[in-house]
Amino acid sequence: MSKEVVAENSTGAGLSVGIVQGLLDALERPVIVAERAGRIVLTNLRARQCVESSSGPNLGELNLFTHLLRVDPGVLFGQIESGEQEISLQVDCHGEMVQAQIRWLPEPDWLVVQVDATPSEQEADPKEQHTVQALLQEREITYRNLLAAYLRLQEVNRQKTVFLASAAHELKTPLAVIKGYYDLLLSGSLGKLGDKQREILQDSKESCERLVRLVSMFLNYSALESGKLVLHLNENDIRDCLTDLTDRWHEAFQRKQVRLEVRLAADLHFFRFDYQKVQQAAANLLDNALKHTPAGGSVLLVAEPHFWERRSSGEPLEAERRKQLLRQPNSVKISVTDTGRGISAEHHQEIFEDFVRVDRTSSGMGLGLAIAKRLVQAHRGKIWVDSEMGRGATFTILLPIEKIQ
Repeated sequence: MSKEVVAENSTGAGLSVGIVQGLLDALERPVIVAERAGRIVLTNLRARQCVESSSGPNLGELNLFTHLLRVDPGVLFGQIESGEQEISLQVDCHGEMVQAQIRWLPEPDWLVVQVDATPSEQEADPKEQHTVQALLQEREITYRNLLAAYLRLQEVNRQKTVFLASAAHELKTPLAVIKGYYDLLLSGSLGKLGDKQREILQDSKESCERLVRLVSMFLNYSALESGKLVLHLNENDIRDCLTDLTDRWHEAFQRKQVRLEVRLAADLHFFRFDYQKVQQAAANLLDNALKHTPAGGSVLLVAEPHFWERRSSGEPLEAERRKQLLRQPNSVKISVTDTGRGISAEHHQEIFEDFVRVDRTSSGMGLGLAIAKRLVQAHRGKIWVDSEMGRGATFTILLPIEKIQ
């Protein structure tokens, strides 16, 4: 390049090529200055790194139009003479298309070329823009369809809950009447029964009682699904609650030839809980144990005071030590253990979900444990299962005895 080339500043003082070169090198974008014939006059460091990185002639030996822009200079100057202030071109730089902006300096009759390292979003390929726009529209349509499907499923689920509640209410009264007549017949109040008649009536009564339990389960499930569950919290005796429950279940266990053993600790205290809801949760555990325990097996129900440790992560160690020394019972632990076939570990969480039955050969709707879990959680309690295949199962409930807000 000629060392005599001088650029004039606004004050008319001359700037040497060395100073101009330093200013250009400070720019991040590649810049090339060329004469009308295409001979390159000035370049900055970024332009030299971009063009001279591959094996070939030096940048000063290249022609702007022939080797770099690959464009007819007549066409380019035709656009300039028509009044265009800046011309944009796609330039191939080592196999990658980059954007070049070309400006004409009329006084020295030079062309200044600035190169973007990557194409701007505004200059992106129209085909790519169309593809991206189509994908966004497709995503929006998919989202709307999914939302509509979700709302339809919500409505179907609501209608299902309403139907279950209505059907359960309609069945509750006639089933109560039928069960009352069975009790009258079996008591002998309406006449003496033969052994065969008594056996048939007893089987019919058992089926009726199963329907009554199923209707009660549907009513509880509908209340839970609709968010209308209300706890009637009163100071109750958990011993009376469980004793009343097991007295009603002894006959069912005897008929299946399964032994029911009950152990209620003497030091169980009164505390606030919903008598019917806790009894329903425990009844569902007994029902589940009875269904999965073969004849000759046994079921054990235990209720005892328990210290439920729920220490927060930020609790000081000193307070933790004092708590360890004063481990006063703060909950009631109710467990139901059976001698059935057991439950494999992968199903321990799944069995508490709605309509889940691990054993497809058993009867029921798969709602008992799910309802028990929700009733226990409504009391701020906890329920879980400990089981292994071939070793039975133990379902445990923890009910806090602190005051429930």
